[in-house]
Amino acid sequence: MALIRIGHSPDPDDAFMFYALTAGKVRIPGVEIAHVLEDIESLNQRARTGELEVTAVSAATYAIVADRYRLMDPGASMGKGYGPILVARDAIDPRDVGSRVVAIPGAHTTAALLLRLFCGTPPTVVVEFDKIPHAVLDGRADLGLLIHEGQITYATLGLRKVLDLGQAWERETGLPLPLGVNVVRRALGVPMHQALSQALRDSIGWAHAHVDEALAYAMRYGRGIDKDTCRQFVLMYVNDLTLSLGSEGRRALEQLFARAHRAGALAAIPPIDPV
Repeated sequence: MALIRIGHSPDPDDAFMFYALTAGKVRIPGVEIAHVLEDIESLNQRARTGELEVTAVSAATYAIVADRYRLMDPGASMGKGYGPILVARDAIDPRDVGSRVVAIPGAHTTAALLLRLFCGTPPTVVVEFDKIPHAVLDGRADLGLLIHEGQITYATLGLRKVLDLGQAWERETGLPLPLGVNVVRRALGVPMHQALSQALRDSIGWAHAHVDEALAYAMRYGRGIDKDTCRQFVLMYVNDLTLSLGSEGRRALEQLFARAHRAGALAAIPPIDPV
């Protein structure tokens, strides 16, 4: 039996997506699945050495690991008019962000790439994503770049929105914002690529058909958020484009990589050949 390690974040949206695979409600004949749960920047780093057979990565990281990993059609996290949010203790003009210290969740995250595309190259400090609000509140950074559920809970901590990068992206492109994708090691071959992609699509479909059960599991990774907030966050990012990129999802990725290449943030535009 082949062992396939799947890396994904210990976050409600990933937990929701992978629940049916985790619980054995979706299986792949001849394949044993081992789940590796780590924060997205750690998974980005692992992908750069090709360590895991399947892994979630930031869309920005796919561009630099595409030689060894193939894009999977299911599993993408795409914001529809929402995405990473810049927050601060006090009001700051978005035009002034370039001169302020920004706490970011990782140098290879899509959030960090978007910061560069929309705000230039402000000084940054890397902070674990769930500790970014506290880095802003205690003065270690002037602004924080929030991902995951922090995008909808920041106001409860007394932080103020400076710029929603998802809204900025939509205004400029009219497209959803690609944030995270799942990738499969190219060396595994097309039959295994297809089996793994179908299993992930089936797992996402099972979760949508059994929302309450999958959400109950996802709540384990909610870091204290209530059920309604968890549901809101999960259904924001596990949407129709998560089941399949489709033409709109592909155009969004093409636009992201083209803009990053023009800005000098990517040496080359990666192939978009999802399976």
